[in-house]
Amino acid sequence: MEGSNYMKKTWLLGSGFFSISLIWALYNAFVPFFLEKYIASVTLIGFLMTLDNYIALFLQPTVGMISDRINTPFGKRMPFLIIGMPLAAVFAFLVPNHTSFITLIIFMLGLNLSMALFRSPTVALMPDITPEKNRTKANGIINFMGGAAAILAFVIGSRLYDLHPASPFYLAGSVLIIALLILLRTINEKRDTIEYQTHDRPKIHMKKELNRPTIFLLLAIFFWFVSYQGMEALITLYGKNELGLTESQSSFSLAFFSVTFVLFALPSGMLAARFGKKIMIMIGVIGLITVFLLLSLVESVWLLRFLFLFGGIFWACININSYPFIVSTGSPEAIGTRTGLYYLVSSLAAISGPPLFGAIIDLTSYGILFIVSAFFMTLALISILFVNDHGKVEEVSEGIGV
Repeated sequence: MEGSNYMKKTWLLGSGFFSISLIWALYNAFVPFFLEKYIASVTLIGFLMTLDNYIALFLQPTVGMISDRINTPFGKRMPFLIIGMPLAAVFAFLVPNHTSFITLIIFMLGLNLSMALFRSPTVALMPDITPEKNRTKANGIINFMGGAAAILAFVIGSRLYDLHPASPFYLAGSVLIIALLILLRTINEKRDTIEYQTHDRPKIHMKKELNRPTIFLLLAIFFWFVSYQGMEALITLYGKNELGLTESQSSFSLAFFSVTFVLFALPSGMLAARFGKKIMIMIGVIGLITVFLLLSLVESVWLLRFLFLFGGIFWACININSYPFIVSTGSPEAIGTRTGLYYLVSSLAAISGPPLFGAIIDLTSYGILFIVSAFFMTLALISILFVNDHGKVEEVSEGIGV
């Protein structure tokens, strides 16, 4: 595809990511209120709200690998969207209309399974239709739309919820269907994919895909997601217990992080296309280490929010470029497989980060939150040092090389 055409396709593909981000933002915001009607344990509510990560841990890598191997009249990825998106829309409509705790859990599981069915294939479509040199810019566009969806969920979703608790979920389900129709109308895999495999079952060798550069990069991804997820999960409690903020002040403070992440999503991808993915990621990692260490000294809510503005920019440098980086370390026929590996590692981090941080705080105090975040971000920095911008292991004095 020509440059302007693939960029147009990327914006259209962004509608799929927009719908995914919208439904998760609304789900995370309002489902805890439904659960609270039936159970008093906050720990149990927290566990039930992580079901998506446990499902993603097992299902998304498998779905990604299968989407590399199949060949249908609709392509490799699109069949998963055709099945998964309408199913997810149905369960989105059903979740707020539960009649008991059992039906709520069933509908939640249905929604989580449906979303896991098409997330990896949707994301894998981006590198499928985008030249490697332009993938960071394309990922910036997709994440910009995802961030915009999250902001829309918080601004409009709260108003809709006040009108009727089911209204935000009706909106999310409708957007899923609209996004599917847009994708079906505008993206033809066999026409638009850069290197579409015409044979039915290309062989994916996991030993080849899990090469040393990939392992180091997966380690880095795990560490920086542990750092971010642990901080994000406990920041409101940190603000309340360490800084003496109200719950609303604490939660509002994280919005400063999110806004600059969305605003810097596109510039981050463009800068990576010019200077390299590794350079931008390292700027982000070093920047966040600095921000976290400074935050550990902060006692003012306004200084906290000021530093969060920079935190969002540095997180964009990391998050926007990490997925294109993991894809670039493998073969074109394994894009779905590598997408699944990316979500496998990020899901592991989402599951392990918050309880690990919580256990450390239980043994010490909330004051150590950002120190721990900086520590895991430092582990990410050490890991990424072994991978160059072309996905190869950097040679070091000990002889580790390609």
